[in-house]
Amino acid sequence: MKINQALAHALATAALASFSLGAAAQSLEVKCETRSDRSKASVDGRNLASGNYSAVLVSGPNTAQSPYEATRGDEAEFDFDSNRRDIRQGATAIDQDFIVNNRATGRLLDAAGNVVAQRSVKCRRN
Repeated sequence: MKINQALAHALATAALASFSLGAAAQSLEVKCETRSDRSKASVDGRNLASGNYSAVLVSGPNTAQSPYEATRGDEAEFDFDSNRRDIRQGATAIDQDFIVNNRATGRLLDAAGNVVAQRSVKCRRN
């Protein structure tokens, strides 16, 4: 009986440990905005393992992928924009009418190209 109790205790401890790890799992924030002459979005990953990541932005038939970047701390942040000034400052270029029907999906890719997080959002319209 003591072996069964010890096994049950070990399994319960493992389950709680995996739950604790899950609570700190990566998260993804996607924000987007459309204007008559501009589309812009950000895809920001948090609680990431160290490494290189890329973001993919999808809206309707349109897809854009950022270059891979190393995490800073446990974060990776990617901007997409049709504004030339923001593109010169490092944003991934998208067309001014990139965002379709005020909806966009952001995906975060690890160095092997695997999707590690994804989120779809409704975009703000100005």
